[in-house]
Formats: sequence, structure tokens, C-alpha cells
Amino acid sequence: MNNLVILCFFSTFFMHASALWCYQCVSNQPGCGTPFNWLWHWTKVCPEDDDVCVKIIEEKNGETVITRDCLSSLQGIRTDIPADHYEGCRPAAVDVRLGHYVNNSIKELDIHRNYYDKTTWCFCFLDHRCNSALTIYPSIVVAVVATSVMILNLL
Repeated sequence: MNNLVILCFFSTFFMHASALWCYQCVSNQPGCGTPFNWLWHWTKVCPEDDDVCVKIIEEKNGETVITRDCLSSLQGIRTDIPADHYEGCRPAAVDVRLGHYVNNSIKELDIHRNYYDKTTWCFCFLDHRCNSALTIYPSIVVAVVATSVMILNLL
């Protein structure tokens, strides 16, 4: 009976402690462009429970800038986030109010966020790091080990 209580405790603890891990980099950093070199970049634990990993691809005249991060980290600074956050890629949303009340003659500031010809947002949340081949959930591992120990103790 004690083993069952310990199993339930660890299973619940690890299930709530799991979080999504995403890469955080911009393609002007070495290894973050195409092809992506995962050995060069650390992963970041996303701060929110229902977070999504994001890859933003911005293109203009053959130049491509790729940004990788958690969605919650970008929500405060980007206004072109698509409303649909499900798995897959989609074009950026258009914010007609962006830069509306600013009269600025310096075009390099890009206050209207219209420098790039094409901006694509890619979302993924089913795998850690969005390109991981193997995902291990600690609660399942603890449950299997604890169940095996209980069965061996009964025999």
C-alpha cells in the first residue's frame, strides 16, 4: 500500500513539473540559421504551462532571418502573431494600427513592421525543442519503474 502512495505522489509531482523546452536564438547567431545546429544552442524552459515553441521566418530579397523562441516571450513585443497557434506554419497577421500615430521620417526604424516582404510563423508544441526524435515523460518512467518494483515485491 505504501508503494502505491509513493507511486501516486511521484507520478503527480512529475506530471505537473513537466514543461515545454524551446530553442531561443536568432539566425544572425552562429548555428541558428539554415541548417540549424542544435549543439550550439541551449534550450529554454517556456514560462507558461500552455506555451508553444515558435519559429519566425522573415524574408526580403533573398535575405532570410529566422527567430526561435517561446510564444509567451514574443507576445509582448510582436503584434503580428497569427490568431491560430496550432501546429504548423501560417503567414503573419497584419496590424493596421501599428505605427499609426507616429510621424517618423526615419524609414530604418520600421515602425510599421513592413520591411520584410514575407513573414511566416511556425508553431509546434507536441515535442520538446520541436525537432526532438525522442521525448521522455518523467511521470511515465516513474510509474513504470514503481509498478515493476511493486510487482517484484509481490512475487
